[in-house]
Amino acid sequence: MHVTPWVGMVPVDDTALAVTDTGGTGTPVVYLNGQFATQGYWRRTIDDLGPEWRHITYDERARGRKSKTSSDYSFEAAVRDVDAVLAARGVERALVVGWSYGAYVGSHWVSRNPERAIGAVLVDGAQPYDWMDEAMEQRVRKLFRKVALFAPLVRPTGLLPRMNAEQMAESNIELGRLGGEKELSAVLDAITVPVRYVLASGSSLGSRGDEQETIRAGLDPVFERNENIRLFAKVPSNHGAILKKDFRAVSGAVREVAALDPAGH
Repeated sequence: MHVTPWVGMVPVDDTALAVTDTGGTGTPVVYLNGQFATQGYWRRTIDDLGPEWRHITYDERARGRKSKTSSDYSFEAAVRDVDAVLAARGVERALVVGWSYGAYVGSHWVSRNPERAIGAVLVDGAQPYDWMDEAMEQRVRKLFRKVALFAPLVRPTGLLPRMNAEQMAESNIELGRLGGEKELSAVLDAITVPVRYVLASGSSLGSRGDEQETIRAGLDPVFERNENIRLFAKVPSNHGAILKKDFRAVSGAVREVAALDPAGH
């Protein structure tokens, strides 16, 4: 069935999300953004995959220029939003692609919905590691207090969410706890559909030294335990630049996961 391209707002809970659906007849791919990123980050990956795929992007709550604010910025809300967007666009099965925060959301979604997930491509996120201790929590709060100082200047561009420093910090801290070795490993171990990781190299905003590389190494036991989950590529760009500089690795992983779908959608 051919679907007409669509751009609009999808209501969910007490808010509404800005959604773009390229339509067409191809395999539906839903893209899950970084924690405070926008759907525009996926432009290069989408262009590389081309029009034979159906690309669905959206801006999370209070992100971008159009998505509305909410009383709930929890991780569970982010997972619910995947269902809301797919339901609004009439998509029964989709291939999920998530970067950073979106990789964690994607891993939970495919773990919970094996009958609806073609598979997932997780880009430099969803690595089980116990990194959120009390000292790190204080670092996170300090970082977002600094970020908030520049927020009035940056928010009109859509590059910062319409959230205050405390809300941004709490979102990051919650993710750190959910990404702990025990918590996230249980989610990943339960996945029964194809998952391919594309990992960056080096550091990211707020990290020090080789912290990010140590966190990425937390995936090695996951690869050994679950045959459905594999490393597709380790690329030279860092966390923040991966969708800009190594988008071809992301699109390559999408093609590999889609090729493994027995339904051939």
